[in-house]
Amino acid sequence: METVDLARLQFALTAGAHFLFVALTLGLATLVAVIQTWATITGSPVHERMTRFWGQLYIINYAMGIVTGLVMEFQLGLSWSGLTEYAGNLFGAALAMETLVAFFVESTFLGLWIFGWNKLNRWAHLALIWVVVLTAYASAFWILISNGFLQNPVGYALEGDRLRMTDFGALVANPTAQVAIFHVLGGAMVVGGIFMAGVSAYHLRRRTAEQDFFRKSLRVGIAVALPATLFTATFGGLGFQTLQPAKSAAWTNDAEGLAAAQAEMVAAHGPGDYLPPVEWVQAGGMTMMLAFAVLFFFSGASFLLMLFRPLVQGFRLWHRLLTAMIPLPFVAMIAGWIFREMGRQPWAVYGLLTTAEAMSPVSAGQVRFSLAAFVTVFAVLIVINYWLLARTARRGPDAVALGDRPLDAPSPALTF
Repeated sequence: METVDLARLQFALTAGAHFLFVALTLGLATLVAVIQTWATITGSPVHERMTRFWGQLYIINYAMGIVTGLVMEFQLGLSWSGLTEYAGNLFGAALAMETLVAFFVESTFLGLWIFGWNKLNRWAHLALIWVVVLTAYASAFWILISNGFLQNPVGYALEGDRLRMTDFGALVANPTAQVAIFHVLGGAMVVGGIFMAGVSAYHLRRRTAEQDFFRKSLRVGIAVALPATLFTATFGGLGFQTLQPAKSAAWTNDAEGLAAAQAEMVAAHGPGDYLPPVEWVQAGGMTMMLAFAVLFFFSGASFLLMLFRPLVQGFRLWHRLLTAMIPLPFVAMIAGWIFREMGRQPWAVYGLLTTAEAMSPVSAGQVRFSLAAFVTVFAVLIVINYWLLARTARRGPDAVALGDRPLDAPSPALTF
């Protein structure tokens, strides 16, 4: 079991780190698209600069997310070949769709958006960022369809020692995946909104010259974060209706439910321990719910405060608290992910394939080496991402290169 535990730890660290990049990318991309839409309709120079500033932060995080995603998917073949051989025809199909969307469509249109500033018609340029946002949502959709199958296998038939897809519609309509999609997208909007509000509060507290710029940005962030917390909590509540019996019993610490779930699995698969780690399930769930409760009440109070312009520009204690809140949505997201994934153990495909059976034929020494390598790579990427985001955010909009025009370039008004 040492080898399996090491491989699980490796995937947990890499997948969890990548998930945090994804959450900020989804949230910021949507906010940037909304701000650019307003700038395009109204011709507001402030919102055009807001689009460039927040867009550059989004691009930094997106680039690091792509790198971590590639590294994470590499280890599916490295450590989990048993899973791909057994269920690759189902969850692998969704992963293939995600790869096509993220690495071909999304990245292509993002490149056009980055290099199309001052070269494309303003409406065409706006359309590009919305295509990027929609393909980002599609990418998350296919990832969660894949994960939903692992949580609640549907639309399959067992042929020999492999699963074959029999109903693609059932795979896509899997309720476990459908609820999770909206829950994750809502959480991503909370991450993006609080990030925007926190960075803006930092500049307002320091009395930088861009007071109007960051006052507007703070209001956008809070105006998104508050309803997003309600949206996320709603679909999180619906998600409890799709829990596996063992996870549900672990969450409520129901001894009879745990015993019944264990007995059912023993009858179907023979002797073994088929219960999830109760402590991890409860800790993940409670941390997620407490973090979102704090975010909801703080966002509600911030929404009321932002209605008064003197407070937006002069309430320094509020500014400090807003900036300090930036990590909390990330904590809530990773705690929810722990709750979801730990509650599935010891199954890689719930009720069909255990994690031990999903392992590749590798030794503990090989997994230790790859664990050290993956952790080192991800630690470096996280530090670089944090440094680049913090550096760009501190410098403010005047230091942003995205969308800059050469000195001899025509006015944007002439290129519309």
